[in-house]
Amino acid sequence: MLPTTKSTKQDVIAIKGPNRLVKFLNSKKVVPYILVAPFIISFLILSLYPSIQAIIMSFQSVLPGQITFIGIENYSRIFNPTFYKALSNTTIYVILTVLILVTLPIIIAVLLDSKFVRFKTLFRSSLFVPALTSTIVAGMVFRLLFGESDSAAANQFLNWIGLESVDWRYNAWSGMFLMVLLCSWRWMGVNILYFLAALQNIPKEMYEAAEIDGANAFQRFIYVTLPFLKPVTIFVTTISIIAGFRMFEESFVFWPAGSPGNIGLTVVGYLYQQGIQQNDMGFGAAIGVVLMLIIFVISFVQLILTGAFKRGDE
Repeated sequence: MLPTTKSTKQDVIAIKGPNRLVKFLNSKKVVPYILVAPFIISFLILSLYPSIQAIIMSFQSVLPGQITFIGIENYSRIFNPTFYKALSNTTIYVILTVLILVTLPIIIAVLLDSKFVRFKTLFRSSLFVPALTSTIVAGMVFRLLFGESDSAAANQFLNWIGLESVDWRYNAWSGMFLMVLLCSWRWMGVNILYFLAALQNIPKEMYEAAEIDGANAFQRFIYVTLPFLKPVTIFVTTISIIAGFRMFEESFVFWPAGSPGNIGLTVVGYLYQQGIQQNDMGFGAAIGVVLMLIIFVISFVQLILTGAFKRGDE
């Protein structure tokens, strides 16, 4: 045999190096971290870092070219009548949207999943279209439909059934109605698709066994359908609560310059008003931190009450 030269040994080491690296990257211990790395990196850069900066900013007075630490002064200013009004509007909005966007999608999804409905694929495709529509564009259409003049479509309908015209954007109840209606129109279809997907995972044998036991359609819905839909219901409820407290566009599109008597003011709208329009970034950051805590506490309590933290074997 020919003696191994020094260059040949170096070539072997050079070949083994990349092979070891590839084997290491393909190992079961490393692959999961590689797959979740994009999410972790984006979360750290786009969520965690801005949140930490907002918390720091909430203890500061931020002016052009001048940043001063002022302690909890921004937080002491938050609890005022305007903030309470914004929080009240937001809470009512959240309650109404959660009730509508959880209850109705379940019922509609069950109806669409029944064997009596035809063209199911067409319905499922069309349900997602409103979510693709810009809130600003949809809001402009809603403003035309629910205008204050007698010639607006909504007022024409009210006059036709014998009722008086409504100043839709200048009453507290009608202003809330417009925001809830716009939100429900946009996200109803998406939530229906969530429940439709969950319905496909319910074993048909469960319905057959319940029918053999003498359960009617309503009883099968209560004792078979709803229990299997619980995980999706918790998910939809959680994202609806979070989206409701973070709502801004549905209010801004109806009252770009501010609503009369703050009937459409939300917490995020108040944050925008103080932090951006009034250029008080420190106070705006404090409002954002308080809102973040409210969302966290309410979502956490909701998950506990619905049993989301219980183990599957309990």
